[in-house]
Amino acid sequence: MRQRLGELAAAAAAASAASSATTPSPPPSPPTTLQQDDTFFVCAKGRLKLRELAPDRGRLIFYVRGDGAGAKQTDFVVSKTDAPAALRECLALAYGVLGRVQKTRTVFELGRGVRAHLDQVLGLGCFVELEVVLDGAVVDAARGEALIGEAMAALGIRREDLLSGAYLDLLMAGRAAG
Repeated sequence: MRQRLGELAAAAAAASAASSATTPSPPPSPPTTLQQDDTFFVCAKGRLKLRELAPDRGRLIFYVRGDGAGAKQTDFVVSKTDAPAALRECLALAYGVLGRVQKTRTVFELGRGVRAHLDQVLGLGCFVELEVVLDGAVVDAARGEALIGEAMAALGIRREDLLSGAYLDLLMAGRAAG
């Protein structure tokens, strides 16, 4: 679930308040801020991206997910790398690059497996994403959607404000329109 934000500071305050309100004792951990540089590669099925977190730390991620607005399940496989730049070059030569998404992500743990990601995306602006980490034995898709609905209500997010597609899609649509 993704929504465009006008004011990142206000969203951060709301996420922090929701985290405090929805997380039982002990108090929630402070938010974590990450720099993420995602390169997407041409892929016949799903999406393939290399996420560089640091010069010596990255993740190659293959995933399949619908592009509609609202909650959606994501099936994925992750492989760690300690040489993301070399892997990016190799994959670019082998498959071709679709695009790149660079963002600063602040992660708030809202409790019960729910996370709020406040993203400042280069070339797009500010967004909030809500995520539920599903453990098939504990939380099913319907329960995940219910948890997302509760988090949306706590953050004042309306269903009609949700966006479809990934950041890459939004960036590519902007290039095509511009």
